[in-house]
Amino acid sequence: MRNAPMSRIHVIHENPAWLPPLAEAFERRGLPWSELFLHTGAFDLSAPPPEGIFYNRMSASSHTRDHRFSAEFTASVLAWLTRWGRVLVNGPAALDLEISKVRQYAALEEAGIRTPRTVMVAGRNQVVAAAQAHFPGQPVILKPNRGGKGLGVQLFHTIEGLRETVEGDGYIEPVDGIQLLQEYVRAPRPVITRAEFTGRRFTYAVEVDTSEGFELCPADICAIGEAACPVGEVPGRPEHKFTIIDGIDPGLRARLEVFLERAGVDVAGIEFIAGPDGAPLVYDVNTNTNYNPDAEARAGIAGTSRSGMGALAEYLGGLLAGSMRRAA
Repeated sequence: MRNAPMSRIHVIHENPAWLPPLAEAFERRGLPWSELFLHTGAFDLSAPPPEGIFYNRMSASSHTRDHRFSAEFTASVLAWLTRWGRVLVNGPAALDLEISKVRQYAALEEAGIRTPRTVMVAGRNQVVAAAQAHFPGQPVILKPNRGGKGLGVQLFHTIEGLRETVEGDGYIEPVDGIQLLQEYVRAPRPVITRAEFTGRRFTYAVEVDTSEGFELCPADICAIGEAACPVGEVPGRPEHKFTIIDGIDPGLRARLEVFLERAGVDVAGIEFIAGPDGAPLVYDVNTNTNYNPDAEARAGIAGTSRSGMGALAEYLGGLLAGSMRRAA
């Protein structure tokens, strides 16, 4: 941890590879900060935590980097911080949603926001039977309840393909034991939209080309085997994989902001896809949001307060300044 003034921004995380863009945004604005790398460590629960703002960037995919219990460790650290009255950004409620799509969907539906039809399954031997019962003769997406980065998300057009994977040696057991079977939504165009929110307010939206399938990107979908992408031009395919767009439907934007307020989430990327009727279906709330630098550069906002990390740094800096004024 670097030396800094007593009151600072503390970034809770477990993946150093995602930290440099945020560090650059902090340093460009002269904001004091430090990092709390939560894989291992020790904290005296009877002692007060450091002063400052604590920004939680713990990811649902931490287990894929051999940090199996980082999310659970973070939940305990957040409880300690809460007990001492520290200002938390993406606190316990946000972490709870980050590590469970089931809980995400429940919160979204409670807020009046549509999600794709989803069946929760516990037990490898239950997956195929559940698909036959709930999605007979239909394509189906298999995804882990706790995933991240689109890992483990697979599209199957047939029960036979699903059965081959589930009963095969390559099957990956989800870290929390819960799989999701989800309806396959064929959008009018091969894109999803990811809306970014900072301080529970809309920052910008990025359109993501899904025609080639995805794993390490904002889209929570990947094609495999029989679901391979078509050859040649795809109708409606964007020029770039990531493109910042002017905005999203004002009504949806307002509902998503209200959802974040109710759910206790401060910073998030919310992904949705247009259904056959054109209405949006929200399928992922990512509270550990990252931004695409190439898309920001093409939009002319890279490095500014309108960029993802720029807006985030200014938001956290404003909270820090407010806390220091109150303490003075």
